[in-house]
Amino acid sequence: MPELPDISAYLSALQERIVGQPLQRVRLNSPFLLRTAAPPLSEAVGNQVTELRRIGKRVVIGLSNDLWLVLHLMIAGRLHWRTQGVTLKARNSLAAFDFPDGSLVLTEAGTKRRASLHVVKGEEALRSLDPGGIEVFDSDLKAFIAAMTAENRTLKRALTDPRILSGIGNAYSDEILHAARLSPITLTSKLLPEEWERLFAATRETLRVWIDRLGAESRRAFPEKVTAFRKDMAVHGRYGQPCPRCGEPVQRIRYADNETNYCAKCQTGGRVLADRALSRLLGADWPRTLDELEALKRR
Repeated sequence: MPELPDISAYLSALQERIVGQPLQRVRLNSPFLLRTAAPPLSEAVGNQVTELRRIGKRVVIGLSNDLWLVLHLMIAGRLHWRTQGVTLKARNSLAAFDFPDGSLVLTEAGTKRRASLHVVKGEEALRSLDPGGIEVFDSDLKAFIAAMTAENRTLKRALTDPRILSGIGNAYSDEILHAARLSPITLTSKLLPEEWERLFAATRETLRVWIDRLGAESRRAFPEKVTAFRKDMAVHGRYGQPCPRCGEPVQRIRYADNETNYCAKCQTGGRVLADRALSRLLGADWPRTLDELEALKRR
């Protein structure tokens, strides 16, 4: 799922392409994309784009008649900049927003249609779509701790809850926790003051690094290859590969369609966290340390 740095890159690329330009036409190729009926989507056509915003992981396009187009890409949705009026032939092409100099095309891989478009009028209606998480760069350490400890959650769950923090998901939470040298399963109620300081600093620094890096790329070309798996990441998507800090293999916890990646040596004191599926299978034989894991592999 595109997260804060990825959405920021999209907004940076769109700024020079559509702000100040009229929305000439909207073409929907999927009846499941549009999630609102009033105001009608037709009211957006012919109006000028006045600003772009991010709400959590949503791309927000503001128009001159006080309408807002709110795109939530979910897991597999992506944006593309194509030649004006490009034909939507591909099955995964859900919509096109036509402007004088090109068309913004929304695609979604796979068969599940989770991406959404909301059309709302006015600031109040727009705020109703905000899950409420705080913006890390607009907050201080005290506000960060207050938000993260409103409920006693694991650090991984707290970082990725849109009601707590805005724009952070599975990929960048892994990177943040690795940078902070903290376990993903540590409860927020258990953190020490110095650990909160590390986590807050790591959250801001990790996001800033990737915002700057992806922003620089978006200034060269439209970000067509937005992915949660980037070769320069420390642990996310790098299961079995060496940790860039200590060299030990990156571990993972798999659940549903997601996985958490971490370094046992750097983050959990050498403890290998239980993977739900494998720990049920292995039972008492589940390795508790890196040494036990290596011994199990040699059997």
